Amino acid sequence: MKAIIAEYVSKCLTCSRVKAECQKPSGLLVQPEIPMWKWERITMDFVTKLPKTSTGHDAIWVIVDRLTKSAHFIPIRATDSMETLTRLYIKEIVSRHGVPISIISDRDSHFTSRFWQSLQNALGTQLDMSTTYHPETDGQSERTIQTLEDMLRACVIDFGKGWDKHLPLIEFSYNNSYHASIKAAPFEALYGRKCRSPVCWAEVGDSQLTGPEIIQETTEKIVQIRQRLQAARDRQRSYANVRRKPLEFQVGDRVMLIFRFGKRGKFNVSLKILSRT
Repeated sequence: MKAIIAEYVSKCLTCSRVKAECQKPSGLLVQPEIPMWKWERITMDFVTKLPKTSTGHDAIWVIVDRLTKSAHFIPIRATDSMETLTRLYIKEIVSRHGVPISIISDRDSHFTSRFWQSLQNALGTQLDMSTTYHPETDGQSERTIQTLEDMLRACVIDFGKGWDKHLPLIEFSYNNSYHASIKAAPFEALYGRKCRSPVCWAEVGDSQLTGPEIIQETTEKIVQIRQRLQAARDRQRSYANVRRKPLEFQVGDRVMLIFRFGKRGKFNVSLKILSRT
């Protein structure tokens, strides 16, 4: 009788739609390709619902380079229009690093607006938007935001609603912190040398900024960073695939697409093979 009940439930369409998902994630981990150069492929996201400052800032726009891990933290207002954010984007990113090849982001209303999409289309930038329940797509900005929030908590406790005045120092501290994936600080990965600051004043001199060898050193540094990133990604993929199962479809397979709606209107998509022809 138990086998009959299990067979009946497995063929019940209502049960397939509403019962909780207990199976391992379908498909092995697929990671975005490693960028070839600095600030060619970036990720971006928002940190919202922060204490409003005297200047009206209550959110932060986090933009991260996927190769060097260097980041920009831009204070904004949650009510800022897409035109205002576009001017900030051109001022802070395009003017400093050029036009990126691709941008990975979530499906925030700002990023799905026609104005933003038409702008990036005109600039020749590809928009890669993540989907719900696939955090590895936008994992870089999510991990950066987690670090940023830890640093912000200390600033909010000490400085209250004046956190935006100290945001440049937070950005400086983040970009000069060691990253295990690239085995260097983002500043060093971006510029090919350590940052000149009182912390390492004796280690860095002006002589290191001159000479044609800086070009060769920078190129070699990028190759080394890409190799370190590949090693870190291989470890991450091996750990993630332990909890996943391969999923392949062939032409003619019949599958059932199931949508489950959760909090904030987000939905989870799962696939089940009904039969193979």
